[in-house]
Amino acid sequence: MSALRLLSSTSRRVPSAFLQHKRGYAEAVGKLNLSLVLPHQAIFTSADVVQVNISAATGDMGILANHVPSIEPLRPGVVEVIDSSNASKKWFVSGGFANVHPGNKLTINVVEAAPLDSFSPEAVRSNLQEALKVAAGNGTEEEKLEARVEADVYEALQHALGSK
Repeated sequence: MSALRLLSSTSRRVPSAFLQHKRGYAEAVGKLNLSLVLPHQAIFTSADVVQVNISAATGDMGILANHVPSIEPLRPGVVEVIDSSNASKKWFVSGGFANVHPGNKLTINVVEAAPLDSFSPEAVRSNLQEALKVAAGNGTEEEKLEARVEADVYEALQHALGSK
């Protein structure tokens, strides 16, 4: 019997116990237990929140209670935390990982994070221009690459401040 026919014949005989566990969209029922941690500080430690929005490498995503377990690399961008009173707190993070665990637990590990409202749009714009100048300049390849990474972060920060 060919492998394809074997596979298709066994797929027709899937036990009904497997068919009952379909996942749909996450529902906003219950709380999400959030830990947002930096190497030197814990911003949230097992805090109950309603929703967390992250800048994942694959795109922006919102995480609610009952979200499917996953590991998401984070790009420079905003982590928004919405609590039970519908209040929103935003941090700009330089990157990291978000781990959605079974049982409504979310752990976000980042290297750097700062409240979004602590940034000056003028300073970000000025630093972005300087980084772009170095990236396009006559420096070494290493200096140009570091400046390009810096410019990418400032561009993400500028975008976040524009949509604040």
